[in-house]
Amino acid sequence: MHYYLRPAVLTALTLMLIHTQAGAEMHTETIDYTVGDQTFTGYLAWDTEYGQKRPGVLLVHEWWGHNQFVREQAEQIAAAGYTAFALDMYGSGKLAQHPDTAKQFMQEATSEPEQVKARFVAAMELLKNHESVDSSRIAAQGYCFGGAVVLNMARLGLDLDGVVSFHGSLGSPVKAEPGQIKARIQVYTGGADPFVPTEQVAGLVTEMQQAEADLTLVSFPGVQHSFTNPGADAVADQFDIPLAYNESAANRSWQGAMTFYQEIFNLPSD
Repeated sequence: MHYYLRPAVLTALTLMLIHTQAGAEMHTETIDYTVGDQTFTGYLAWDTEYGQKRPGVLLVHEWWGHNQFVREQAEQIAAAGYTAFALDMYGSGKLAQHPDTAKQFMQEATSEPEQVKARFVAAMELLKNHESVDSSRIAAQGYCFGGAVVLNMARLGLDLDGVVSFHGSLGSPVKAEPGQIKARIQVYTGGADPFVPTEQVAGLVTEMQQAEADLTLVSFPGVQHSFTNPGADAVADQFDIPLAYNESAANRSWQGAMTFYQEIFNLPSD
């Protein structure tokens, strides 16, 4: 099967300054861009305190869609010295408030693997072309649905230095071939996450060993799904689904990811 990817086209842009510190400014942009004939809305963040070109990090949202949580994560990554782009996998305006709608949006987005790849690559090219980014140093991280997306992009052999999955699904119909994966991989999962059972964890380890991939996997005992999101508990109560924020796991996985980026990008430690 063949697909045509039209380069991402910038159709609207809003620039905002978040804060000023010692002459530096945190910049954010809400960006409308197109892939094929559909419009998507992403969020770019970078801090001018880091004057030189720096690595770029793509973020892929949870199954709810491109929301405030993923934007806040982008700002934290920017504050750590990277340019972050929180992409949109569903299309402008597609933000779910109910699990049934989130499931529908996710199924529509993943109905064809080529479509997922096209949307990811368009966002990656947009990030690479930003004036603050060293286009030779790009990584990606995702949450839940987004964690599965970034793992699949690694499986497909995209030119990424690294990918990080936070409480993402680990199983996939896409299987990596030996020598195909270019990215180093980090996975953080909850040991009590019913959406990521033990069989998925074991299956990923076996798959990555056979593919000769560089995998680090951390499982937090007793931790449930969506452990990085402080809003998880309220959603769990509202819809009676097994989600729970865990501050320790969230902090440990974040620090692990930041150390990972320092390593893969050959950056000096703090």
